[in-house]
Amino acid sequence: MVNDEKSKILIIGATGYLGQFMVKASLSMAHPTFAYTRSIQTNLHLLNHLQSMGLIIFQGNLEEHHKLVSCLKQVDVVISTLAVPQHLEQLKLIKAMKEAGNIKRFLPSEYGNEVDRVNGGLPPFEAILENKRKIRRATEEAGIPFTYISANSFAAYFVNYLLHPHLHNLHHILVYGTGEAKVKLVLLKRSRNVEKEMGEMRLKNTRLTKAVLNYEEDVAFYTVKAAIDERARNRVVICRPKANIISQLELIALWENKTKLSFKREYVTQTQMVKLSHSNYMHLPSSVVYFTTDFPHNIPIAILHSIFVEGSQTSFELCPKDLEASQLYPDYKYTSLEALLDVFLINPPKPRLASFC
Repeated sequence: MVNDEKSKILIIGATGYLGQFMVKASLSMAHPTFAYTRSIQTNLHLLNHLQSMGLIIFQGNLEEHHKLVSCLKQVDVVISTLAVPQHLEQLKLIKAMKEAGNIKRFLPSEYGNEVDRVNGGLPPFEAILENKRKIRRATEEAGIPFTYISANSFAAYFVNYLLHPHLHNLHHILVYGTGEAKVKLVLLKRSRNVEKEMGEMRLKNTRLTKAVLNYEEDVAFYTVKAAIDERARNRVVICRPKANIISQLELIALWENKTKLSFKREYVTQTQMVKLSHSNYMHLPSSVVYFTTDFPHNIPIAILHSIFVEGSQTSFELCPKDLEASQLYPDYKYTSLEALLDVFLINPPKPRLASFC
């Protein structure tokens, strides 16, 4: 059951894109909320704003082991939102948590695909997934109670990336693959042994799969709720609310319906995407300039391939034992994609770029 008592929650990466949502979600639930940040001066204005809301700040970096351990001894829960380049830095955090010995729950920086149930993506993205698996296995080996959050895709980020609502003279939209991924649907037998589980995959049938786009504010809410929920202890929570499962073509059609505009679809084929992920230059459709895909700029195209060509986010069925966020917390009214597009129609959030280097 959900623990009604308040927990002391430490956010690692509190000034980052998702970290700010986590801080606000934690504070809104009246949890004493802390941030461990490297430099106060770099993000002074933002930190002052978060402090005015009630955030308590510890200054330090993950290399300062003793300082980190001292900080950890003052909290109950650790939520990491470190960006892709810092994922393996969480090994230092795990070492410090093990020494501190008091952490009731650790939520590592994930928030994307369910990494133990999908694999075989293009190399730039598969490398990211593998680093997340390393953090999972290190957490489990250290004996630290955990919850892994599979949030699939951030809706505001991808709506900006795919639909470009800020560009008022836009006449075309890129479609990745066919816009509707057709894959083998995988049914997994549950097992405590991940490698054994992956070996027990069996193909059920072939169908169209779709992406799952969840609003960042909802992802933060589900994360903080799960962090103190005994039902989510040592479990994976998958965010797959029905109203947010959509193909790229459906998303474009929904946006056209709301804007009363019509956009030309320009397709980036699967073959082009694979080539783009191999760190070279390639000329995409006529209205798009040259894309440079030297590392790490080849990572986004590999992610798009996973989501919209492989259909990885809905390529496996949820079974009765799975924890799906919107079912776990049915009283929470999450933001549907349609409602989020209404926000973009009136006052679109500022586009953000993900950090891959």
